[in-house]
Amino acid sequence: MEKNRVFEDTYRNYLTEIGNIDYLAKADLLGVERDGDRLIVPFYDRRYLVSAAGIFPVDGGETTTAIRVILSRYVLHCQNVVEMHEDPYKTFRDFSNSSPLISYFTTNTNKTLEQTFAGKLALLVKACRELGGLEQENTSYDCSMLFHALPRIPVVLNFNDKDDMFPASCSILYRASAEDFLDMECLAMTGTLLSGRLIRA
Repeated sequence: MEKNRVFEDTYRNYLTEIGNIDYLAKADLLGVERDGDRLIVPFYDRRYLVSAAGIFPVDGGETTTAIRVILSRYVLHCQNVVEMHEDPYKTFRDFSNSSPLISYFTTNTNKTLEQTFAGKLALLVKACRELGGLEQENTSYDCSMLFHALPRIPVVLNFNDKDDMFPASCSILYRASAEDFLDMECLAMTGTLLSGRLIRA
């Protein structure tokens, strides 16, 4: 309950900040479309309307305050054009400011997916496809999928199933430029939300 209240307060503060900037001018930088005084921001397989008045799913359904915080931060965080076409992929722990969140991220993404999908590779592949994952040609992994958490934040999930010698292993990778668009807490949440969605698929 306390965490939900903190998220709600943070979200309300972010809406005030959005109202104080020309957020529509960021559309191209963020890779999103404009609709009147709103931005249309895709988050994984769902689209949201973002403005100073609030953040709401295009389909009119419900969403969480955590997602609203992530989308607010996406609009607010990046101030300058960055070169991101060829920047390398890296694990969450490789980001310089990730240290306080590494345990949280690993427990709620990699380890959770390893435990859930060990011996269930076909189920993982099916769940990834249902969430819009695109299969990648990478012979080093039994399953390698590309998602777009946000237009400028691609996410790669690599998974090797357990065998007679090794347990299942999973890694989630981000472009190095991801930190230009989200702070580490919000970036971590893109991974935990992906993990949760795959498990529930």
